[in-house]
Amino acid sequence: MKNILEYIENSEKKFSDKIAVIEEKKCTYGELVAKSKRIATVIKNEIGIRKPVPILMDKGINALSTFFGTVYAGDFYILLNPDLPVTRLIDIFNTLGSNILVTDNEHNELAKQICSSKILLVEDMDKVQTDEEALFSIRNQSMDTDPLYVNFTSGSTGKPKGVVIDHKSVIDFISVFTEKFGISDKDIIANQAPFDFDVSVKDIYSSMKVGATLVIVPKKIFSRPADLLDYICYNNVTTLIWAVSALCLITTFHGLDYKVPNSVNKVLFSGEVMPLKHLKQWIAHLPNAMFVNLYGPTEITCNCTYYIIDNNKEYDDKIPIGIPFDNKEIILLSEDNNEVKENGDIGEICVRGNSLALGYYGNMELSNKCFIQNPLNNKYRDIIYKTGDLGYYNKDGNLVFSGRKDFQIKHQGHRIELEEIQIALEKIDEIKRACVLYNEEKSKIYGYYIGNIDKKEIHAKLTDILPVFMIPNVLIPVKEFPLTKNGKIDRKVLAEIK
Repeated sequence: MKNILEYIENSEKKFSDKIAVIEEKKCTYGELVAKSKRIATVIKNEIGIRKPVPILMDKGINALSTFFGTVYAGDFYILLNPDLPVTRLIDIFNTLGSNILVTDNEHNELAKQICSSKILLVEDMDKVQTDEEALFSIRNQSMDTDPLYVNFTSGSTGKPKGVVIDHKSVIDFISVFTEKFGISDKDIIANQAPFDFDVSVKDIYSSMKVGATLVIVPKKIFSRPADLLDYICYNNVTTLIWAVSALCLITTFHGLDYKVPNSVNKVLFSGEVMPLKHLKQWIAHLPNAMFVNLYGPTEITCNCTYYIIDNNKEYDDKIPIGIPFDNKEIILLSEDNNEVKENGDIGEICVRGNSLALGYYGNMELSNKCFIQNPLNNKYRDIIYKTGDLGYYNKDGNLVFSGRKDFQIKHQGHRIELEEIQIALEKIDEIKRACVLYNEEKSKIYGYYIGNIDKKEIHAKLTDILPVFMIPNVLIPVKEFPLTKNGKIDRKVLAEIK
């Protein structure tokens, strides 16, 4: 297999009349392939192959069809999320250097603010006659090393950086992912993540590979746990591949006491550390479901490690991020690039294997800085990605996440992992969730928490768990945590709450 379109085409042959995608409307596999090819016929007339195609629209059937249409045209797609600030969308569009922008009627006016060249409307593209001969010719030129999509993440310079992922990386990962967790055509997968966030890659391509049904959950109901659970139950969802914060939103507001989605048999989470008390609530309500902790940055194509939760085990400390997926290897490196092997010793998590990104779009300097020659191998080209995350192996041989390198602080002369303080806060029964930040200018540790408990009582309980120098200097109660569009805690916004 060398092109991701083989997933959707194989499923279309087996399940042509089966519902592939549920949004406000429904779309069969046959309709999805036909619609994608019509869109491709227009795109291939506008640009050459292996070119970036920016797509400005909300996630849904039109967006998916345009993704696949872009690939049928021999190109690669980039979703421009309409929820982003216009200045950021312009930055991304200019970085791509594309001469077209695909959008829909709803976002046409916004598109005109971003693109001064040609704007294509998906509603018009969907009316043309498919040019099967031209698409067949384009397909014969495809290779598995061709780019499939670019996801833009925040950059330290203030400019977004585009992570380029090719076909073989997704094919390699999704093939292992679906087999490992038993995802099949019987599954109904509820999509939570935005389409410009790589968690959605698992939803989209797992569904397309096995012929499952993808349910695109309306983003507006994620702020209403009861409506969210009603929606999941109504659609008989079996599989949740969600960000931690989305799962915690339900348990924070005791949503599972309102309704249990008993059809769900797989819950896979990633993005942040899952608080133990929230995981226990999910397991208590779905004791027979499989729960999986996934880890991995965008640059390695979705995930590089997994840990299947033992539903009967008491996890008193951290939940491991586990072991590598097939065809991937984890290397822990010290600051001087020596391998860290001893259990309990912390090193930077580095990844090697077949599914590393091609680099950052239009930024070879940054690509060469982050995707480096394996310092343990000087015999041949052997590229690894340095994640910036810290980890260690526990006594069972499982990898444990130990925070970000940039979340490790020096306070009162001590090296401190903010993650450790957060875990201590969340061990307090009355605290539902916590997040810890450090203000270097003021040399103060800030502990933000959701829960009905007096600050003095928190301080007293932390004294029994942590050394004095690790106890937050400032404790701040909040009703809820601000979230990024990807469902992670927005630490920049949180830091403004005093």
